[in-house]
Amino acid sequence: MTVERIEQRLAGLRAEGRTALVIYLTIGDPSVEDSVACALAAARAGADILELGVPFSDPTADGPVIAAAAFRAIHNGGSFRAALETAEAVRKESSIPIILFTYYNPLVAFGDERAADDALRVGADGFLVVDLPPEEGAVLRARAKRNRLAIIPLVAPTTGLDREPHLFEGASGFVYYVSVTGVTGAGAAPLSEAAERAAGIRERARLPVVIGFGIRTSADAERAASHGADGVVVGSEIVRAIAAAASREARVAAVEQLVGALRAGLDSRPR
Repeated sequence: MTVERIEQRLAGLRAEGRTALVIYLTIGDPSVEDSVACALAAARAGADILELGVPFSDPTADGPVIAAAAFRAIHNGGSFRAALETAEAVRKESSIPIILFTYYNPLVAFGDERAADDALRVGADGFLVVDLPPEEGAVLRARAKRNRLAIIPLVAPTTGLDREPHLFEGASGFVYYVSVTGVTGAGAAPLSEAAERAAGIRERARLPVVIGFGIRTSADAERAASHGADGVVVGSEIVRAIAAAASREARVAAVEQLVGALRAGLDSRPR
């Protein structure tokens, strides 16, 4: 189904007046097997989309929680290949949309066309490449388009209106709006402002908009949703909960509890 899987999930949620819950995990922290188990736990507990994070040695967009997780993951088998293996394992048990969240360097090392072909083969639905401007990555973009894989753009508070058309050209799935001019896991994100800007971006991009960076609690998620965001992304809190648990069973339980609480909070707000 590829990009259609994302589009159908978001359209269905919007028709129901519900907000998408997007969950990020760092693949390989503490092991690839744990990542598979936690991804499936998130899907069971109410996540709508999974972002499988490819660990990278220079994660410039990530705060200390995810940066530390990436360091651990690289030493425990995390890689783009491992993210593909995780996607394949999850797809065997779940129809949840899967995004491969990565920096561009791992894709260059793997091969752009091969990355897009293998993503299609394992059942992933798209790419979110944090540091790839729209002027670059033509081979990856062309192959992803041919394979019907989403290419998801990021928009920041500093993105000018003149820049947006370049970001939206060829984009599909949704737009990821970064709520802060900082790194992942940042506190005190201006979520009401972010959600209001997301509404304008939705009109201009003609795509759903999800908000990430700085969403840590159910209250954060509800605040973003109440002002019109199509979805919210929670990453650092999930990664932190996984890192704090002492066993796979405890990690799965922690993910289920956190995702369940986020889902319940989003679903309890007035529609």
